Amino acid sequence: MNKKLKYLVLTLVIFCGIIFSNLFLQWCQNELSIDLAIKFAFSWHTEKFFLASLVLLILFIFFSSLAGSLIAGASFYSLFITIIGIATYLKMSFRQEPVYPDDLQMVTQLGFFREVIGTGPFVFVLILMIAVGLLFIYQLYRSFFLAKNTQILRVMMLCLSSLGLVYISHFNDESNLLRKGYDQTALWIPYSQEMNYYNVGFVGGFLYNLRVDAMKEPEGYSQEAIADITEKYQEEVEPAESKEQPNIVYVMSESFSDPEHLQGLSVSGNPLKEYYDLAEQTYSGKMLSQNYGGGTANIEFEALTSFSMELLNPQMTTPYTMLIPKMDDLPSLVSLTKDRGYDATAIHPYDTSMYKRQDVYSILGFDRFIDQDSMDYTQTIENNPYISDEAAYQQILDQLQEEKTPQFFHLVTMQTHMPYEGKYDNVDYQVSGNDNNRNVEHYLQDIHYSGKALKDFTQELEKLPERTLVVFWGDHLPGIYSDQLQEQNDEANLHQTEFLMVDSKEDLQHEEGEVTSPFYFAPNLFEKAGLQSTPFYELLLDLEDILPAFEARMYVDNDKQFHEELKLNKKQQEIYQDYRLIQYDILQGEQYSLENDFFN
Repeated sequence: MNKKLKYLVLTLVIFCGIIFSNLFLQWCQNELSIDLAIKFAFSWHTEKFFLASLVLLILFIFFSSLAGSLIAGASFYSLFITIIGIATYLKMSFRQEPVYPDDLQMVTQLGFFREVIGTGPFVFVLILMIAVGLLFIYQLYRSFFLAKNTQILRVMMLCLSSLGLVYISHFNDESNLLRKGYDQTALWIPYSQEMNYYNVGFVGGFLYNLRVDAMKEPEGYSQEAIADITEKYQEEVEPAESKEQPNIVYVMSESFSDPEHLQGLSVSGNPLKEYYDLAEQTYSGKMLSQNYGGGTANIEFEALTSFSMELLNPQMTTPYTMLIPKMDDLPSLVSLTKDRGYDATAIHPYDTSMYKRQDVYSILGFDRFIDQDSMDYTQTIENNPYISDEAAYQQILDQLQEEKTPQFFHLVTMQTHMPYEGKYDNVDYQVSGNDNNRNVEHYLQDIHYSGKALKDFTQELEKLPERTLVVFWGDHLPGIYSDQLQEQNDEANLHQTEFLMVDSKEDLQHEEGEVTSPFYFAPNLFEKAGLQSTPFYELLLDLEDILPAFEARMYVDNDKQFHEELKLNKKQQEIYQDYRLIQYDILQGEQYSLENDFFN
């Protein structure tokens, strides 16, 4: 065989091997469906499949040039891809989650893998890993004795592939050409990494979860600047009215909003009567949501941490999946209540795969995470597949009755999650003005049940001897409204949901036309309930005085007017800059502010 033919055959073998390994990853991700893997590669997402193949080719070249042997490189590459694929299949089976870059850190947890796959398969894989590892080391040793020309070629390929992998690792940089290549056809789904991987492929989803800076460094960031800010706001903190530690219940209600606020939509009946019966007697109003039709975890991030998504880099699309799992310390309402002697419980009547909540809640400091598999109450309403709000509230009531230690609960409901049509046999409300009115009508029935359950829950809280504070809000509007209806409404209408705060023992003053952002919830609650504030919350209250609510391209002034651009005078800009510096310090900087009890 002449050299040209030899190289041609070798190139063809490598090409086929790369394509096969990419198909293997898709096969494992798609529950071992050959049909789905083939359709993904050669019908639905061909561009993304070949971009992924390019990434795998660079990885293969790196292994081969490092070992100085195609055989050793191919063996190590094949073993690596096989393990990643099997791990993906197992993780999808057990947790409905794909493998993330951070999961590679678990490679040393051999005992865990033995329990998952069984002793026999584990021993086989371990022997295979040792054999391939020894082959790789042997070929690496032999590579030092390669001919000069071969050695030069090897070093060149090693350098190029190394640079390629470094470049690929910066996938989330705005200027990254590979990311731009994906963006031509990719529809990223940050709220569900399972769906994100399905939509862009294993390699694309994996790269999407690589590092990205949370924020650009604000001008003037330094330890001295943070010390000045912390000292300034520590002086604003006043002693609380009492030392009482009431229970605190956060309720983020899936897609809860009032459709009657939308222009062009007509609703018969009053689905939110019970909700407004409660809201009009307490502090309530509208909450500015970052997204329309999704983005649940981002609203949750803002509500728990009091940090704003508006300040983050645009590519930091979902801190729950891209930032928090990489952090060791993140101050939040959870850590604050924990420091003050509370037990902290997160409840989500669904599985733990969404938004990496299991990892995130652990980092935030929750004592326990109760999901659909560990709840005592799992009732649903009619054909609704999701656990009802009433059942979730009963889970909280039981624990409040049993525990004497002050409790902090964070509940993320599921009852009002899409899809909506077909949930209920009897719908009490009619709608006109939308293409799919039946869908909206079932949604109205959903929020009716949700509002009633909330009202009943607060009434039960009044019977308990301990004081309980409730913060309730909808995370975003449901994505069920037609394009024509959306065009009749401005951004403000499509990004406002309902919120209220309830004190089981005292009345909170109702304020007409109130518009707020979720990162203001905690400081407002502490101020209105007479709880001990923190310097960070004092900064937020000062910020709220000049910016009652804001998200990217949506800034609300004190006259409740919306603006696309931020307009502040010099003094107001200083407060906004203080907030930016603190948020950068915690999420991207050196966390100097943790040293001065700024968050306690």
